Amino acid sequence: MTGYLTFEIRRTLRDAKFLLFAVALPVGLYLLMADRFIDQGAPASYVMGGVAAFGAMKAALDVGARTAVERGVGWQRQLRLTPLSGSGYLLAKASVAMVVALPPVAGVSLVAALVSGVHLSPGGWAVAVLGVWAGTVPFALLGLLIGQFATAQNLQAYQGAVVLLLSFIGGLFIPVSTFPQALATVAKVLPSYWLAQVGHATALAGGSGDDGWQAALVLALYALVLGAAVVVRYRRDTARA
Repeated sequence: MTGYLTFEIRRTLRDAKFLLFAVALPVGLYLLMADRFIDQGAPASYVMGGVAAFGAMKAALDVGARTAVERGVGWQRQLRLTPLSGSGYLLAKASVAMVVALPPVAGVSLVAALVSGVHLSPGGWAVAVLGVWAGTVPFALLGLLIGQFATAQNLQAYQGAVVLLLSFIGGLFIPVSTFPQALATVAKVLPSYWLAQVGHATALAGGSGDDGWQAALVLALYALVLGAAVVVRYRRDTARA
C-alpha cells in the first residue's frame, strides 16, 4: 500500500491546476466575503473558519469522487489483480484526499492573518488549521462513497449537488441561527454543520479554541459510518466485477 500511496500523492501533486483551484477558490471567497461580513459585525476569525472548512471539505470531496472516473476506465479492475488490498486502496485514496485538504485551510488562515489581522492563541490556531483539517476525514470518505456510486458522466451533477447542500444548508457561509426552525433542524443533521462548528470555535470561544469537542465527536461518528459504507459498497462492486 505504501508504494501505491506514494504514487497517488505524486500524481495528485503533479496536477498543478487542480491544486491551484483547490486553494484559490476558498481564498478568493474569503477575500470577497470578509469585508461584508465583518462590516455586519462578524469576527474575521468566524468568516475564516467557515471558508476554510468549505475549502477543505470541497478539496477532500473532489479527490474522493474522482474514483468514479477510475472505475469508468477500468483502473479499479486492474488494481484488483495486484497484491493491493481493497482496504489499502481505500485508505490510500482517503489519505490523498486529506493531503489535498490541508492547503486550502492553511491558505485561508494565512490570508486572514495577513489581510484581516486575525490574531489567535496557539490553541486557537491549532483548531483553526489542524482541527478543521482533521474534521475533513468524513468528507474524504463521503467523496469515496460518491465515487463508488457515480459514473464519469454524472459525477459533476452528484458532486455539485452535494457541495451546495453541505455548504449552504450546513452553515459554512450563513449562520444557522438565521435559518427557519425547520431548516436549522435539517442543518444540524449534516456533517458540514459540525465542521463549521469546529471552524467557528475560535471566534465563538474568544480565540481560545476551547469549544468544539461535541463537533469532533459527531464528525468521528460520521467518519465511522461513512467508512463502513465505503467498504460495503466497494466489496459489492468487487463481487459484481
